[in-house]
Amino acid sequence: MTMLQTDFPHQEVGALKALIHGFIQERLQAKLEKLGEGEQDRHQKLLEEHRPVAWLQDAARRVGQIQLVNFGLKFTHPDARGSSLYLHDSVQAPTLVGTHSLGDERDNDVVGNAAALDVYKFLKLEHAGKSLLQRVAEGDPALLAALSEQPEQAADWLQAFACIVDSKGPPTSHKLAKQLYFPLPNGGYHLLAPLFPTSLVHRVYTLIQNDRFSEEAQATRSAYREKRPWAQGYREYPNLVIQNFGGTKPQNISQLNSERRGESYLLPSLPPTWRRSGLKPPTQVQSVFIGWFARRQRVRELSKALREFLARTRHNNLAIRQARQHLVAGLCDELLQFAAELHELPPGWSAASNCQLDSAEALWLDPRRGQTDESFASLHRRGDWCDEVCARFGKWLNHTLQTEQQTLGDAEYQQWFGDLDTELNMIRLEIADHE
Repeated sequence: MTMLQTDFPHQEVGALKALIHGFIQERLQAKLEKLGEGEQDRHQKLLEEHRPVAWLQDAARRVGQIQLVNFGLKFTHPDARGSSLYLHDSVQAPTLVGTHSLGDERDNDVVGNAAALDVYKFLKLEHAGKSLLQRVAEGDPALLAALSEQPEQAADWLQAFACIVDSKGPPTSHKLAKQLYFPLPNGGYHLLAPLFPTSLVHRVYTLIQNDRFSEEAQATRSAYREKRPWAQGYREYPNLVIQNFGGTKPQNISQLNSERRGESYLLPSLPPTWRRSGLKPPTQVQSVFIGWFARRQRVRELSKALREFLARTRHNNLAIRQARQHLVAGLCDELLQFAAELHELPPGWSAASNCQLDSAEALWLDPRRGQTDESFASLHRRGDWCDEVCARFGKWLNHTLQTEQQTLGDAEYQQWFGDLDTELNMIRLEIADHE
């Protein structure tokens, strides 16, 4: 017992003792305030029960009715009687988001008898940046001295409180729990019981609540509505769903579930729904570059930016070439996106009698027509239509960028041709793979 007497400052013991006694006194006061006149016997009983020694003795007994967890079972079904788990060092999976991503900053949960949750609130008390539960796990001698002047009694209580992380018996599942049969060779299987990641769910809920309802978020949204400048943005969560656990008694599921009033957020995890843009086949035109492609908003924006950039540029250094290349690359991306959208049209649309599209552009924009048209497929496999498409793009861009003050010639045309040719080279490689 030498360490207990000398290896910690007396002020540390005093501070911990004051913290513990203050908590017990607050609980006593809250119960006394609910008493009516004439309940002297109840009043005296409460005073007796909340003497520090009596309350700590009872808490050390009741702590066995609850368990510290970060994976809970009762979220699956409130009447499930299997095991919940506390994993301090879970399997690391750096490419996945899970409970392990929270590190030591996670909020652990508590399951078990809701009437004993006050014991966990007691163990969550903090002094000097460390909770009583952390001190219990470390066998803190200052806490031992603060709990009781009798070393053996303090050690018994400390050991009882430390068992809050232990599972009550061997791991078991239950007929009301989720169970998955995982097949093994030779007809065997593993029976897997997925558990609800309560600590992770609580962190997600806390973050979303802060993003939706904090003073900073509300101030930012107000500035947005009033079109005032603001130093920070805000987050929105469309299609958010609230899932409720425990009904009118969320505390029967877990402590954190009770703190959330039984609520948990579900984020949409459905695959995106493809919505057709209503794009129609380009008919009655010989080229999509005139009108169809040029009308796209992003194309207009990039063309205007490139035209203005060339008009004010009088030099040709590396920075200028890179800036120009960036704008041209944006136009190339839009061109490939435009083609991808037309690829979604029913195959063979370019064979319609009212389609006057140039053959090179038809081969480019209606590639699946070759599934039923062998002569078309043969022309497509030759791949020389790529050069023609590049040439048409270059001529269109030259024409688009020219102004009365600025005339573009063969050098610019060759530049556009080369830029798009690099992009379309991937298409050539794909054609070669299918030959």
